[in-house]
Amino acid sequence: MELKNENQFSDFINDVSLQTKIENIWSNTCGSWENCNETTIQSFLQQCDEYNFDPQYCMNWVEKHKDQITNWDTVSNASLRWVNQHTSTGSPYTGLDENLS
Repeated sequence: MELKNENQFSDFINDVSLQTKIENIWSNTCGSWENCNETTIQSFLQQCDEYNFDPQYCMNWVEKHKDQITNWDTVSNASLRWVNQHTSTGSPYTGLDENLS
């Protein structure tokens, strides 16, 4: 991978770091794709939110692995309900947005 300038490298490192953090949250809450269910996915989203990661971004990452999740439709519906209940009309945000005036 050839990076043309320091900003590209910095963005690349930040992306890797974010990916690693999301994977760590996943490992802590769900443990494996087979263990993903309504309860663990909500726990995953809650922890993502607590770390100020956009829950929708985190769910996009999970969705890439939907073929490995046993009850994907149920898990997906549970995640959509959680996002709609905990974000402003289901739109992307970070926890920091709540402090804006």
